Amino acid sequence: MAVNPSELTIDLRSDTVTRPTPAMRRAMAEAEVGDDVYGEDPTINRLQARAAEMFEREAALFVPTGSMGNLLAIKSWAQPTNEVICEQRAHVNLYELASMSAIAGCMPRTTPAPDGVLTWEMIEPLIRPKIYYDSQTALVCLENTHNMHGGTVYPTAIAEDICNHAHAAGLRVHLDGARIFNAAVALNRSVAELTRKFDSIMFCLSKGLGAPVGSMLVGSREFIAKAHIGRKLLGGGMRQAGVLAAAGLIALEETPKILHRDHENAKHLATGLAQIKGISLDPKKVVTNILIFGVRATGRTADEICADLAKRKVLCGSTDKFSVRMVTHYDVDRAAIDRAFAAVAEVLHASAHQSHGAQGAA
Repeated sequence: MAVNPSELTIDLRSDTVTRPTPAMRRAMAEAEVGDDVYGEDPTINRLQARAAEMFEREAALFVPTGSMGNLLAIKSWAQPTNEVICEQRAHVNLYELASMSAIAGCMPRTTPAPDGVLTWEMIEPLIRPKIYYDSQTALVCLENTHNMHGGTVYPTAIAEDICNHAHAAGLRVHLDGARIFNAAVALNRSVAELTRKFDSIMFCLSKGLGAPVGSMLVGSREFIAKAHIGRKLLGGGMRQAGVLAAAGLIALEETPKILHRDHENAKHLATGLAQIKGISLDPKKVVTNILIFGVRATGRTADEICADLAKRKVLCGSTDKFSVRMVTHYDVDRAAIDRAFAAVAEVLHASAHQSHGAQGAA
């Protein structure tokens, strides 16, 4: 029995909700495996080698999650009592359970930045003086694309300027590149070009690239060897995990070719939403697959609007009391985007009608 597309749920909560493609499932079923703790899983070894090659680095490490990858980088570059400079709404600061403090023994040193894009002029004042009783700055962490600023992309010149100055100051620079392939597509440059100056990079296979599990940490051979030990310490040693790496290889090779569709769909959705009364959104700022729009002028909270959209089988989430986030991905096509827009228009039209009726009764 055929399923009516209008009856399907449109999940725009995140690009983490993608399901593995048929090609990924076949690769997983047929994966050649071994014990990765012994370094004997050939599929994981191929994935690590391919990731290192794409980023033009010496080595790479497959990790279960992006949060673990970021934590391993922090543990590798910083010591307990050190500080990590990052943007105020960075993922490493907000959404990784304070692991840099609880596990790595480091403290975040944050500052807000327009569109989430730090500059060296913002970073330099945060560096601690070389005094023995001050916690010392060890690491700068940038995020590209920046999740909580709507998928904004770091201009490469700014990122490289930060790296150059940080290195001159004796600091390391790590990139939370969970969605770095989205940035590469938006800028029409390779991931190697965008990340050349960084000391280490983490990127996710399980977001827009669509693999079911996993992230990668890339860098020098020495850095990866240290991170490998840290992965085991955190319980990340895996056995016949080639079944996961097989999907990651497909994601790495195939999905970057179609990420532009997600960006086009996000822009299409943003252009429509910006026309709805009560929504605050500049479509020109939507350059990848994330859009965050304000709803304060509707007189309703983001959670209330998201709840009403869920009743219409459109899933999204709030980022604060009056902001809603939607994320496009390859499981949501243009027709679904149009349905999502129609649902938002319907919800807010109903809200406006109810508000007008209540004022009239008063």
